[in-house]
Amino acid sequence: MTSFTIPGLTDKQGNEVAQLLQKQLSTYNDLHLTLKHVHWNVVGPNFIGVHEMIDPQVALVRAYADEVAERIAALGKSPKGTPGAIISDRTWDDYSVGRDNVQAHLAALDLVYNGVIEDTRKAIDKLEKLDLVSQDVLIDHAAELEKFQWFVRAHLESAGGTLAHEGAPTERGAAGKARRKSA
Repeated sequence: MTSFTIPGLTDKQGNEVAQLLQKQLSTYNDLHLTLKHVHWNVVGPNFIGVHEMIDPQVALVRAYADEVAERIAALGKSPKGTPGAIISDRTWDDYSVGRDNVQAHLAALDLVYNGVIEDTRKAIDKLEKLDLVSQDVLIDHAAELEKFQWFVRAHLESAGGTLAHEGAPTERGAAGKARRKSA
């Protein structure tokens, strides 16, 4: 077992930071797979715009996973990027929408981003007293994730400022509500 961490952190702090970052790593690995799933399964009149909008998101989220994994390694710990690690760290349900139209997928994806962004902000808050460098990494990620969500929501927002899936508590429910409104 490794017995070092980043200078200026105690072993205990390094372990706590690595645990928080491991959860982020699993979140990012899950998110980039979910985004590719959407990319492959979205259909309908606005298919190509959404299909092409998703790939840059996938690339950035994969880069976030790599950055977080390298930070864990710098802390003297072993990043876990396996499917089993994703499942073990998961506190969320698997993405529930298969082949469906643009509105359905984007409504479900909006809820995914809600969860990812909320969890990232919680980790940012916890890192405030542990490690400002790791916190800064996640702050940068949160800003881009929030921008991605804005891109998604732009497709779902009415001129009056409401979302097509307003009030839906689940991905499947959000997809159904948005699908009905687009028909």
